[in-house]
Amino acid sequence: MQFDTLKDFLKTGQSLLATGPVALILMEDNVEVDSTLRHHLDAGFKAIIVFASDDIVIAKGLQDKVHRVTFDLMSDAALETVINGAIRIAGPDVWLYYCYNSEYLFYPFCESRTVGEMLAFNAEERRDTVMCYVVDLYAGDLGSHPTAVSIEDAHLDKTGYYALARKDNWNNDIDRQLDFFGGLRWRFEEHIPVPRRRIDRVALFKVKPGLKISADHTFNDPEYNTYSCKWHHNLTAAICSFRTAKALKRNPGSTYYIETFRWHNSAPFRWHSQQLLDLGLMEPGQWF
Repeated sequence: MQFDTLKDFLKTGQSLLATGPVALILMEDNVEVDSTLRHHLDAGFKAIIVFASDDIVIAKGLQDKVHRVTFDLMSDAALETVINGAIRIAGPDVWLYYCYNSEYLFYPFCESRTVGEMLAFNAEERRDTVMCYVVDLYAGDLGSHPTAVSIEDAHLDKTGYYALARKDNWNNDIDRQLDFFGGLRWRFEEHIPVPRRRIDRVALFKVKPGLKISADHTFNDPEYNTYSCKWHHNLTAAICSFRTAKALKRNPGSTYYIETFRWHNSAPFRWHSQQLLDLGLMEPGQWF
């Protein structure tokens, strides 16, 4: 199904969001469009809705498997406009997920279990969200891959991740909320605006009336921004993303300062959830 405008989608696309989980994929450019779609189709989402401008190309073999909404991701407040619009028309208690192209969702045991199975367990634990951490990927050899994007030569940082207490307006710690940092946004922070340095993202969440997302990827319900419930740790997920590396090499203000993204704590990415679990970049909680 194709919608010529976001307005058309919000008016007539409610049936696509009647049951979940539904993936909302924001296509900013033509980098790894097809691999992003194939990865999330394999995860078992009931529907995948792509938001993209007319110049974004999707392979013919994938066009019939996704729904497309024409939308300019370079417009102001694009994230909030798309996600909050989808929230308004989605069915009650539907699980939504969002990411950008060249980003790939990994959750514990994703090689053998669907995203629906994972969310069913999470709901049994009375959790309406899954905290995700954006793990930066980058090409190991920028000479061969000057855009910093390579599926075959993908690397990630093994260490260098940390969290700070999130503060309220009176400088008090907010219960079970942390600001997470690491990866390329930490190592090259001088090239990253302060509001964009965090790597935590509540990318999987259950719809409810009045829910809204902000530009910093937080919700207006404080409980939605927590990393776990009050009684024990919950499972978390990772979004493995070339987006930061791609931007750092595309931006004239940073590209000439970066000869390589590799350092002594780089490791080849094996495209398997076990590596992320072993590195502590996500955890299964009580799910086995």
